[in-house]
Amino acid sequence: MPIGVLINALSVVIGGLIGLTVKNRLDLDFKEKLNMIFGVCAMGMGISSVMLMKNMPAVIFSIVIGTAIGLAIHLGDRIQRGAGLMQRVASKIVKQKDTSISEEEFMTTLVTVIVLFCASGTGIYGSIVSGMTGDNSILIAKSVLDLFTAMIFACMLGGVVSLIAIPQVVIFLALFLCAGLLYPLTTPEMIDDFKAAGGFIMLATAFRMMQVKIFPTADMIPAMVLVFPVSWSWSTFILPLVS
Repeated sequence: MPIGVLINALSVVIGGLIGLTVKNRLDLDFKEKLNMIFGVCAMGMGISSVMLMKNMPAVIFSIVIGTAIGLAIHLGDRIQRGAGLMQRVASKIVKQKDTSISEEEFMTTLVTVIVLFCASGTGIYGSIVSGMTGDNSILIAKSVLDLFTAMIFACMLGGVVSLIAIPQVVIFLALFLCAGLLYPLTTPEMIDDFKAAGGFIMLATAFRMMQVKIFPTADMIPAMVLVFPVSWSWSTFILPLVS
């Protein structure tokens, strides 16, 4: 039973609805400063994941080549178009966004939230672990942060934040169901390098959340797939030659 996956998706829905309800009661300064705190939390999670890295060259190679692949196939643009579709659907149900922000800022923030909720290393790894061992603690811990993050972002973006739970539950549920096939093919080193790749994406997402630098986080997602074979190849073939 994918308890952790459902709890995580439910936290996004509830947080989004709460934020939609209280958005007019919170001033802009409060929302901006709390969003910065969430950015710092995401940065801390990213740093802790990066520190688990076992094969630095393999992870760096995966991040660079994976991002290049994402840019080449315009993955970020595709996700942004999907975000726009979600926005149009949500606008038919509820008032969509805070008119104090521009359309460009709205879409940039929405893509950031989609990557944060659906493509974080914590969520992907947590879904695999949950499906393999039944341990839901990782996803439940992520749900606590997602609840408050969704609430604050919903104050800015509106009801579309709750809709992000739909692609999130689809992705995490697929990983949960495939975990029995994926996990036995991995090694502890591969898992740690995978977490590290997710940590880099989490760091880039944190910078976006705090509006320090708009990294192409959506285009970085292929790195999380690439890191598995690259890490294995490095440990199996290259490392014995250079050590």
